[in-house]
Amino acid sequence: MTTESDQDAVTEVLSALADPTRRRILDALAAHGEATATVLATELPVSRQAIVKHLAVLTRAGLVAGHREGREARYTVLPARLGVTARWMDRVASDWDTRLSAIKRLAESDPEAEADTATP
Repeated sequence: MTTESDQDAVTEVLSALADPTRRRILDALAAHGEATATVLATELPVSRQAIVKHLAVLTRAGLVAGHREGREARYTVLPARLGVTARWMDRVASDWDTRLSAIKRLAESDPEAEADTATP
């Protein structure tokens, strides 16, 4: 069962990850372990200011955290919300697998054989 806070987390994560630039930022942070907006801007085709705005969205979604180090903020990936989202996606996939298996069984069943076994 998914709690309401887990559902909110999944919604926030999926919304944040809907943007390809944010996914690329998350990938870059995962590769670096930690990075500043300036470093990320050198690797991506967007301005530092745009990176900062994307990082704010990722922070609100609980996917990254920033901490001050001197004049710069350094960001790291927070995997917990990704885990919640992955578990939700696994449950949805499992539910669909079950439904599709039932449909397949119905489609492949022989109605004449079932009718023969049903009559006494």
